[in-house]
Amino acid sequence: MIVGVLGIGYGFLTAPKTIQDVETILASDSHGHSNAHDTAATHDAHGETTGHDAKAASAEHNEHLEHVLHQLQNKPWAALYVACLFFMLIALGALAFYAIQQVAQAGWSPVLFRVMQGITAYLLPGSIIFFVLLLLSGFHINHLFIWMDEEVRATDELIQGKAGYLNFPFWIIRAAVFIFGWNLYRHLSRKNCLAQDEATDNTFYKKNFKMSAAFLVFFIVSESIMAWDWIMSVDPHWFSTLFGWYVFASFFVSGITTISMVTLYLKSKGYLENVNSSHIHDLSKFMFGISVFWTYLWFSQFMLIWYSNIPEEVTYFKTRIEHFNLPFFGAVVLNFIFPFLVLINTDFKRITWIIVMAGIVILFGHYVDFFNMIMPSTVGDQWFIGIPEISSILFFLGLFIFVVFNALTKAPLVPKRNPFIEESKHFHY
Repeated sequence: MIVGVLGIGYGFLTAPKTIQDVETILASDSHGHSNAHDTAATHDAHGETTGHDAKAASAEHNEHLEHVLHQLQNKPWAALYVACLFFMLIALGALAFYAIQQVAQAGWSPVLFRVMQGITAYLLPGSIIFFVLLLLSGFHINHLFIWMDEEVRATDELIQGKAGYLNFPFWIIRAAVFIFGWNLYRHLSRKNCLAQDEATDNTFYKKNFKMSAAFLVFFIVSESIMAWDWIMSVDPHWFSTLFGWYVFASFFVSGITTISMVTLYLKSKGYLENVNSSHIHDLSKFMFGISVFWTYLWFSQFMLIWYSNIPEEVTYFKTRIEHFNLPFFGAVVLNFIFPFLVLINTDFKRITWIIVMAGIVILFGHYVDFFNMIMPSTVGDQWFIGIPEISSILFFLGLFIFVVFNALTKAPLVPKRNPFIEESKHFHY
């Protein structure tokens, strides 16, 4: 966390402050400026028409430099935003998986409930930090959301047409409602689960069942709108009708993968004696299945938009293929090809080192996926994986590990009075 904070601070301090800083940065990346000076001298030798052209070219050049300045100033903000969003959504994915297990009255998973609750403990601090980032965007401390820029809004008819939905007060109220709703369910379900340990009947379990069913309805609506508000709106000219499902698949499989890896770690340290290879196998099946589901949505979104070839839509993928070629197609390798080949074998789903290796690749791959969603619209072709990106990951990873494992120490790792706990303890196939 300390290394991450230092790196994040370095990223903000070294970001360019003026157009002159941008020229210096671009000059260090290019060695063709002598030709530019020669061309300018040639223009000066001609008549008034050429002079006019030179002024127009100079104005265009200055406009380009200002655009690059905004992109480079966005870079540490975007790196912080991607990492903060990714780790918060891991906790949200684990919370959704936990709620599904409650509603399904699954018999195999209760021995894992406290692990899930430990991971979801990160949702509160993670969402508070994220909400602060949203507020900073609304107060124009950064330029991550172009639709918030008054100058852009004044000249962009499409953004004006979305003003009833994309306006800061309504946008931040939606964010507050979603974050409050998620954290309220997490708090109450955890409270009921602990109370059930000391109860003499199943009252608290039944409360959790009903609450989880209501939460899943709230979650699927709020998750879709969240995907539009916090991710898709960084590029307000583009939209996809299945984007909510696509984002859900990405952070859902990340949450399940984290549950599996934390479980394996605790098991290796002598805890969770009731967890056996069949529990691990089931978690691995979810990792495999949701990875395939993510790929289906990735291909559906890409294929339909690319095939229709509508300029407003295809620009989204054209930008990523041209300027983000490696992370764009690399995400498919990391999130589908690798886990598919590794986890398709039933026996491999029970082998710890294989699951850990697959889990690390899946988590990194879905960070890259969120990187691909945010960076092209905020930093354009000025991207690279540098100190701000790595430091942001380190800080939020450190905070995540601290909060999760601290939460795991606060209660027994096995729910005592869950109606299905004995079935879960003896789960074998």
